[in-house]
Amino acid sequence: MIIPAQNDIAFNFLGISIYYYGIILASAIFFALIFANKLFNYSHPDLKKDIILEFAPVIIITGILFARLYFCILNPHYYFSHPIEIFDIREGGLSIHGGIIGGIVSTLFMMKKYRLNFFTIIDPIACSTFLGQAIGRWGNYFNSEAYGLPVASQNWGLYVPLGRRISGYSQYELFHPTFLYESILDFISFLFLFFIYKKFGKQYKGLVFFSYLILYSLIRFFIEQIRIDSVLNIGSVPFAQIISVILFITGICGILFVFKTKTN
Repeated sequence: MIIPAQNDIAFNFLGISIYYYGIILASAIFFALIFANKLFNYSHPDLKKDIILEFAPVIIITGILFARLYFCILNPHYYFSHPIEIFDIREGGLSIHGGIIGGIVSTLFMMKKYRLNFFTIIDPIACSTFLGQAIGRWGNYFNSEAYGLPVASQNWGLYVPLGRRISGYSQYELFHPTFLYESILDFISFLFLFFIYKKFGKQYKGLVFFSYLILYSLIRFFIEQIRIDSVLNIGSVPFAQIISVILFITGICGILFVFKTKTN
């Protein structure tokens, strides 16, 4: 059994509560950007060094902004009634799908500023994004969120405090720790994309990025099958699964495009 976090607040600084969620999110972004920058420098020694770190503030702001806006748009009734809470991200409420959009937008800015190929920049970012997601998912543990259906076993599962249980599931105590499942799958995918990047990254630009879309879509589609706290459902289908299908098809078409243009 996975014991829940005893407190979601790490410490107080000048009267401001600092949440574990924020600390973990900041750590995830830090390590992802450092690794992406190292990958870029390693594979492009002839180009300007450290451009990803140089552009990091824009990447971070754009990613968080889109991740938050995406989440709030999927919860319109609540945030229209509580607009001030749109700016409060300390307790969670960031969408990875929104972050992906933000990452693409910031890469387009970088492409224009440094006059580089889009895939030259986004391939190392896509690879390291899986590392950031593997770390960042542990923020859900401290918030007792992103968990799945109740488990029958008394020896395995995440204990969710009564106050954090989804409506209709208050009689259950142990749930699938879907945040953990995704964290593990994200890390495995990171290792796979790291291998692909080092082996084929120079030859097939865009392969890593489109592979990321495919892999994350598969992971998220599987996870959404057992999650019970999906932000929005269209009928009985989680909206995240619909987006995952779209990204999966985009990834497949993208890889076909990469191989076709390389062949030509």
